[in-house]
Amino acid sequence: MGSSFSLTDVPLIAPSYRPSSRLPISSEKDYPAFYQRSIEHVGAYWATVAQELVWDQMWHADMQGELPNFEFFKNGYLNVSANCIDRHAQRHPHRQALKWISETGEEKTWTYSQLLDQTARMASFLRQQGIQPGDVVAIFLPNLLETFAAVHACYRIGAIYNIIFSGFSQEALYDRLVETKPRIIITADGTYRRGRIIPLKQTLDRIVERIDSVEHVIVIRRANTAITMTRPRDIFWDDILHDVTTYQDPLPIEANQPGFIIYTSGTTSKPKGLIHSGAGFLVGAYHNVKFTLDLGENDVYWCTADTGWLTFPIFELVGGLAHGASMIVYEGAMDYPTPAHFYQILSHNQVTKIFTAPTWLRMLARFGESLAHEYALDTLQLIGLVGEPLDANTWQWVRQHLGSGQVDINNTYGQSETGSAWASGIAGVTAMKPGSCGPALPGHAYQIVNANGEPEALNTAGTLVLTQPFPALTRGIWGNRERYYTQYFSQYPGRYNTFDTAVEDSNRHLWVLGRIDDVINVAAHRLSTMEMESVILQLPGVAESAVIGVDDTLKGQVPVAFVTLRDNSLKQENWNAKVGEQISQQIGSIARPAQVYVIDAMPKTRSGKIVRRLLKEIVTTGRAEGDRTGMENPEIVDTLVAQLQEAIHLQTDDS
Repeated sequence: MGSSFSLTDVPLIAPSYRPSSRLPISSEKDYPAFYQRSIEHVGAYWATVAQELVWDQMWHADMQGELPNFEFFKNGYLNVSANCIDRHAQRHPHRQALKWISETGEEKTWTYSQLLDQTARMASFLRQQGIQPGDVVAIFLPNLLETFAAVHACYRIGAIYNIIFSGFSQEALYDRLVETKPRIIITADGTYRRGRIIPLKQTLDRIVERIDSVEHVIVIRRANTAITMTRPRDIFWDDILHDVTTYQDPLPIEANQPGFIIYTSGTTSKPKGLIHSGAGFLVGAYHNVKFTLDLGENDVYWCTADTGWLTFPIFELVGGLAHGASMIVYEGAMDYPTPAHFYQILSHNQVTKIFTAPTWLRMLARFGESLAHEYALDTLQLIGLVGEPLDANTWQWVRQHLGSGQVDINNTYGQSETGSAWASGIAGVTAMKPGSCGPALPGHAYQIVNANGEPEALNTAGTLVLTQPFPALTRGIWGNRERYYTQYFSQYPGRYNTFDTAVEDSNRHLWVLGRIDDVINVAAHRLSTMEMESVILQLPGVAESAVIGVDDTLKGQVPVAFVTLRDNSLKQENWNAKVGEQISQQIGSIARPAQVYVIDAMPKTRSGKIVRRLLKEIVTTGRAEGDRTGMENPEIVDTLVAQLQEAIHLQTDDS
């Protein structure tokens, strides 16, 4: 911390996109004063945003309390589903809300009227089963039209939904279900990924008997694959809608009541279930999409994320629908069956705005500009990004080759905990800087501090902290309030610790440099290295394990694992395959290490903590020049350097 960075030579680039009248400011010169007012009067600012939505009962106080205990719009009541669906269906019932496209070539559309129909009838069924406000419903689904109806059926009746990535293994799924005790789980028979069926119902069947709270499993027929239906527990989605003809009206829900839970990896091996309030998340997501994308009813918009990562609820499920846009819902791999598929979708549907991950843009650059130039992309105006920093070279490539050289690129920053990508350029208003995350959006107050909590100077790296609450910020960790306080507020009392290292440059743009804890970003997915280490330790013969994140030109970061063995005779086994398979089965293939190194001993501190920074230094530079003071076994460092250099040399020869 405290290191200086030279970012002054990165140019500011004026936006090409012309902002609409939806935005409250239209010129960059208005931004500093507008932002300052927003953080000086945080409650009043967020009240002006909230008043753009439909409330059943207005609140008495804009904001109460402070970090970590705060409330917005207390005793105000609204319904998220009504704001995202009903108000658009009433005005434009026949306008396309969602167009679902699969890698298989299948397509299906729903109007806002059809989305309302499916949502209101599924909500009616849930109420018939006795689901009350505060009950938990688990959503284990891929990107389907029915996913929108399932989520908003929960919002409609005040049920808390637990949204889970469809690529998780059975044990990762179990870990994310057992704490929340869902009464109902909604899943699909399967989904497609790179031409093969991912058997979701089968994965759920392996663990559902261990979840005592489950009363029903609702199954969407997607892949039409053979599955086991255990009656009367298991019911098909379409059978329910065939029998249920009643519409459930949206129930008014108090603004601070929990809306959903999403599990994210942390700095321990146990995933944590983040709680977001329904109304607070709606207000934050609506605001985020408005400023970052200037999204409107005439836009054709595509958020490429998976349902199970919070990017999708922010930018499509809730934030996108709240603005009434026509949206693309995509199932599968975007470069399947050919790398041209992505461009074909953009061109054929005349997409105006997309939200994706920097990893995907690096993949497009890898495919080459000739492929990009084969398709008419003149309608594309704006690309929003989140997940990890975007390198300047890819930024320039995209700017040059997508959208006639005029597309704006808004590289943002946020976390699952923040419920929004709160560092972001304002579409068409603020200048862009290749590689930066833009300035802070209004209503978000922050500091970059040193280890003592003192603010750092401009162009100096430190820990990024948030200094005031905002509606979308997580309200706690499911079942463990104390962990919420300890995790985020113990090091800098009264301030939320992002555990990210960042720099603020002289133009007030933020540059997020990486994690300071043990979480890495792989293709925009946050993964806990300690969760991976715990899984590796389950392998017979493994004595110790360590996982680090190493920079990768395509994925941003990839995991690299180190193991020590209980018996040297096991060294001849294929640990790359064994560890990779173990990680894939227990967590998911996204977490599979790029390389596994077998070493004689781990470098450790006197307290027994593995010095992961040293392992990373050796792998990435071939040397170990970092500080060795405080190590329990400094004598092994030279041995480690020799071992890892030899392993890397053999790996290079093999390739």
